[in-house]
Amino acid sequence: MTSPVDRLATALPVTGRLVETITPEQWELPTPCPEWTVRGVVNHLVFGHRRFATALTGGTPPAAGDDLLGNDPASAYWSSAEAMLAAFRTDGALDRPVTIPAGTLPGFVACELRVVEALVHGWDLARATGRSLELPRALVEESIAFSEVQVGRIPADRTPFGPRQPVADDAAPLDRLSALLGRSVGG
Repeated sequence: MTSPVDRLATALPVTGRLVETITPEQWELPTPCPEWTVRGVVNHLVFGHRRFATALTGGTPPAAGDDLLGNDPASAYWSSAEAMLAAFRTDGALDRPVTIPAGTLPGFVACELRVVEALVHGWDLARATGRSLELPRALVEESIAFSEVQVGRIPADRTPFGPRQPVADDAAPLDRLSALLGRSVGG
């Protein structure tokens, strides 16, 4: 298995390049996350990037519900992703506990969660905008293995994911990961 930081450094730009291609008329499209539009998913990613960066480095995290995208969502995405990646690259970051609203996690688990977020929300954005994501198969397979273990540890009444959805065994890895985390991948 590769380093979680290396995996994060691979996943973030793929989703970032997708964010850069979103056209003005696509920002309000629905996504596979029923509560969020395309803009809502990108705002959620930026919020998470900032939340984890401040959890690792100190400072004041953003307030939930704030619009963090302004007039330049791509720049907001890139600056938050770079700050988070830099925070995970600091000495000892993967070994320290990271406290976020959901609880306190080992740093390497927090980093893996951000990889999964980039992948699955990238999938959400690709589906909503009719695009595709080109990711290394091994990266997604490692996230499936990580997620299989972690989903089993979350109490049913506290899970942020929908119930696992059916998907063909031979489906693309990103579809299998998305189905594991509650996305309907059919048609």
